[in-house]
Amino acid sequence: MIFFLSFILFLIGLYCVLIKKNLLKIVMGIVIMEYSVSLFLILLGYKKGGFPPIVTPGVEGTNFVDPLPQALVITAIVISIASLALIISLCMRIYQKYKTFDITKIRKLKG
Repeated sequence: MIFFLSFILFLIGLYCVLIKKNLLKIVMGIVIMEYSVSLFLILLGYKKGGFPPIVTPGVEGTNFVDPLPQALVITAIVISIASLALIISLCMRIYQKYKTFDITKIRKLKG
């Protein structure tokens, strides 16, 4: 069920990217899609009743939560923040040049 909710969140982001005409709304759709993929990866490593993957006396041999998806998500979050900063800076430069965020008007200008 939770995997389905992550998929719905991805579809909301995809809707924003494909349908919206405002650059900032498109960027927000990309961010929503990135975070829904991160949520999906975290959910893959989750185990109900699992313990943190730190071996201490008394918890050896029990079911541990998989740490690999968590490490991948931390890396993905850092990369997504860097790409978000780049995309926002490009949006700012486009706004300085064309004075609009509407992509249909930007396509008509061709300059």
